[in-house]
Amino acid sequence: MAGAFVLGSCHSDTAANAAMNLPATPVDVQTLKAATVDLTWSFPGTVEGVENVSIRPQVIGYLDKIYVQEGSYVEKGQALFGIRDDVYREQVQNSDAALKAAEAAEKAAQLEVQKLESLVAGGVVSQVQLETAESNYESAKAQVAQAKANLGSSQINQDYTEIKAPFSGYIGRIPNRLGNLVSSTDTEPLTQLAKIDQVFVYFSMSEADFLAYEKKKASYPDITKNVTLELPDGSVYKHTGTLLEASGNFNTATASMSMKAVFPNPDKLLRSGGTGRVVLHYKESNVLEVPKIAVKDIQDKFFVYQVTKEQKAKMTEVTFSGASDESYFIASGIQNGAVIALNPIDRLADGISVAPSTESTQPQK
Repeated sequence: MAGAFVLGSCHSDTAANAAMNLPATPVDVQTLKAATVDLTWSFPGTVEGVENVSIRPQVIGYLDKIYVQEGSYVEKGQALFGIRDDVYREQVQNSDAALKAAEAAEKAAQLEVQKLESLVAGGVVSQVQLETAESNYESAKAQVAQAKANLGSSQINQDYTEIKAPFSGYIGRIPNRLGNLVSSTDTEPLTQLAKIDQVFVYFSMSEADFLAYEKKKASYPDITKNVTLELPDGSVYKHTGTLLEASGNFNTATASMSMKAVFPNPDKLLRSGGTGRVVLHYKESNVLEVPKIAVKDIQDKFFVYQVTKEQKAKMTEVTFSGASDESYFIASGIQNGAVIALNPIDRLADGISVAPSTESTQPQK
């Protein structure tokens, strides 16, 4: 047994010595230099027009006209729907007739006052009769005012039978059909109208994200101005937007802050109900940027190979503060000026000799 142990020990030492005597592995290397980098931060959002209203009737009646189609663009004041107005026309005619009768009664009461004034002056009738006539005249004038108000109300109701666009925008779905009875209490509106010359893209930040955003805004105020929108097809919307807070308080149910980005929409490409990713852009200074090809992932821990002055590979654990598409940003583990191996890291091991073949001061793209 002692002999076997001695033989095993000799074999192990021989293997280690042989590994140490292997020829140096050629590697590309990079010297890390702290720099200011452009970073992004994105959130999923929903598009809404700056004005987005439900179109509802203000009078009850049967839908008689549909002047527009779903998805069409309409101008402010354009007729959208018509409600059968025969009942309301009759109300206008009745109110007009009532006004004329009230005006005639007012005229008769006025003449009565004028007649009695001359008779009182001649002592033919008493002052009481004149005062009674004057009271009747005042009552007749009040009846005229009331009749005018009734006529105005009837005309307003008749006008409401033609429903017009309150502003220019796009028509949404139209659930009703001709002949349907519609009213202001219906569950569904006649349609939705969205003004999309500008759009809001609403999204939410968690409490932690919002606190981080406030800190970033303090050091980089332009984060609110240079906002971009990534569309569902992967393209970037050509107009930049501005970031605003949509609420001043956290939602207690979701522990999030509602935010919105405002984008111009001259080509009407963005529509209410659409989606996209709001992308915030900001800068960080003194950032060490490591290419992802130089990072090894072992059981949820991350490592890079530093190249020592002795031309040895030193496996070093690192942590990250963020990432881009091609790089990680170092939080801890290595310092400014460190030399790291880029590739082929799968052939490296801690302590082996390396032969740097290419020096780069910029991340490998």
